[in-house]
Amino acid sequence: MLIGVVAALLAAFCWTIASGLWRRVPTSLSASQLNLLKNLIGSLSLLPVLLWSGAWQGVSAPTLLALMLSGVLGIALGDSFYFAALRRLGTRRSLTLDAGGPALSALLAQLTLAESLQLQQWLAIALISLAVLIVARQAPPGGTPAREQGLGLLCIALALLCGLAGALLSRWALAGSSWQPLTAAAVRLLAALAVMLPWVRLPTKQQPRPASPRWPLVLLATLLGTSLGIVLQQASLQQLPVGLAVSLLATAPLMALPLSRLEGDHPGWPGVLAGGLGFAGVLMLVSAAQG
Repeated sequence: MLIGVVAALLAAFCWTIASGLWRRVPTSLSASQLNLLKNLIGSLSLLPVLLWSGAWQGVSAPTLLALMLSGVLGIALGDSFYFAALRRLGTRRSLTLDAGGPALSALLAQLTLAESLQLQQWLAIALISLAVLIVARQAPPGGTPAREQGLGLLCIALALLCGLAGALLSRWALAGSSWQPLTAAAVRLLAALAVMLPWVRLPTKQQPRPASPRWPLVLLATLLGTSLGIVLQQASLQQLPVGLAVSLLATAPLMALPLSRLEGDHPGWPGVLAGGLGFAGVLMLVSAAQG
């Protein structure tokens, strides 16, 4: 279990840093085009894993299909919605609203995977939900119009639902199996890439070149958030129940607080309180799981 806990926390850290980097990439690409770009780079970085002779040992067709569908829902759709929300709400707010996942994941896991909840876990979910409400009431940085804020909230809700569906499918495929996290991550990325290629429209005309090169940011954000982050996520889902894994992955908002000032977003005491409540809820979930 300790390996799963460490993997989830490291994945949350990678996603936090990657989210801040993606927001700084000077680009006119749409959210889906950015998602396609990162999936392409991430797939290329993990492609050699699939050529390893031990990558497919003990793999069954149902679990392979589940991981492919997980990639389509969680990466192709979920990450596209998340990128759209990131531009409208900022890194910290997007990550904190996305932290509503533990409540839904625990309920869905109880219904689909028979992973029951304890009273302490329900209390922890209440703390995390309260943190989400506090952040949702804050105005976004830079005077974002109300319509854009509403679209951002809709996008993060859709990203959350797609991400949870992907997590449940991954957990079902990985629990008690011989899948390697690296192989599972590569399969999910390639499935997402295959689905996105036909319907994502690539830019047809030359765009103005940014003043500074953007490929270092794109490469670093992809390697951290996509390649390494998804591998760590799969490792945590293999070792931990869905509710616990998603809850630990939700520590990203607290890690994002130091980045908020760099974006001109000053969380103040409500943001700090929300981050603290969310983190306390996560700690309660960990404690309940170990009890």
